[in-house]
Parts: sequence; C-alpha cells; structure tokens
Amino acid sequence: MHRWLCFVLFFLLSPALMSQQTPVPVGDEPHHHVVLKNDFVLVTHVTLSPGDTTLFHTHSHDRVAVELTDATITQQKPGKAEGEPEPRKTGDVSALQTDAPYTHRVHNVGTTVFEVLDVELLQRPKQPASTPAAKVEAENPSARVYKWTLAPGTTSAMHAHDRPYLIIAATPLTLKMTDPQGKSFTHEVKAGDLHWIDAKVTHSLANEGKTAGEIVEIELK
Repeated sequence: MHRWLCFVLFFLLSPALMSQQTPVPVGDEPHHHVVLKNDFVLVTHVTLSPGDTTLFHTHSHDRVAVELTDATITQQKPGKAEGEPEPRKTGDVSALQTDAPYTHRVHNVGTTVFEVLDVELLQRPKQPASTPAAKVEAENPSARVYKWTLAPGTTSAMHAHDRPYLIIAATPLTLKMTDPQGKSFTHEVKAGDLHWIDAKVTHSLANEGKTAGEIVEIELK
C-alpha cells in the first residue's frame, strides 16, 4: 500500500514539478509585464514581492537591466543550485551579452520589493553604427548605456543621439530637456517611466526638482 501511495503521489505531482522546470519566453513570464515592444526592443517591468520567485524563463537577446529599487535576489539555472544573494541598488545598470538562449529564474530573498526594467535588444548590428553620445556607463554588442546622476538644479552636457534610443527614469524627478536652440520641455517623471525615440536628437538633461535623480539612456549601436 505504501509503495502504491508513493506511485500515485508521484504521478499526480510530476506534471506540476515538470511545469515548474519548463522555461517560458521572457515575455510570457507572469512577473515580467510588457510595457513596450517594437522592432528593436522588448521592455518588461519586473516586480517581485519579498519571497516571490519567477518561473524559469529564457532570454534570447542582448539586454540591459535598470534597477528601480534596493533589493536582494538570487538567481538559479535549471538543474542547478540557487545562487548566492545579490544586492541590487536603485539606478544600477547592467548590459548583458547573450550569445545563446539564457534560462534562469529569480527569487526575491530580501525584505523589500524587487523592481527592474529589463530591456531585450532584438537586433544586434554587425558593427557599431554610431559613436558614443557621452560617457558610456555600460555596453554590449547591441547598445550603449549612458547614466546621468543629476543633483537638484544641475544640467548634463549637451549631447547628440544619432541612433534610436530609450530614455528611462530610474528615480522620480522633474526632468527638463533642452535643445541647442534653447527650446525646452519639462516633465514630472516617476521611477520606471520610459520613452522610445526613433529620431536624431541633440539635448541636455536637467533636474528641476528638489531631490537628486537618475536618468538612463539606452542607445542602439
């Protein structure tokens, strides 16, 4: 009877265990909420409450991650042990090169909500088609990342984007953008706000608010 019960339990539980191990495309993972998709990028906003774990999911392209909260996570590959805790800081960016499909799951082992914008770069150029617009914070074969940390009342250098790019607010701030002719636009932005620009742009970025803010620009190569 005991052996029969074990067999029945194994038969009933096996589909659930198998489904936990079967990877899904990153855009189908329930904690990855698609906020932008076009021919060039797939952007997902990932939110994990303390203790939550994503499904195993697969990244198939170069990507950039922009951290939106202070949190601690672990990562795990299929069939492997869970990795060591990894502290993440608001505003941190990473540019990852993906030469083959990469599958993992993420576990929030901290006490705060883990939030990150994950940008999949869907087209890798054969060679870079532009020169850097500013100091490069991070890069991979598909994109360069620029990070602007702006104290209240400060302005970035004027810089030119010759390629399509994504601008992301890593923190809330009052953002003022000014072109070389002095024309400006001011926006109240929240952490995670983003905008895709498929045009040549020359501008400076200023913080018109009362607290420091961080802006990230991801420019295609």
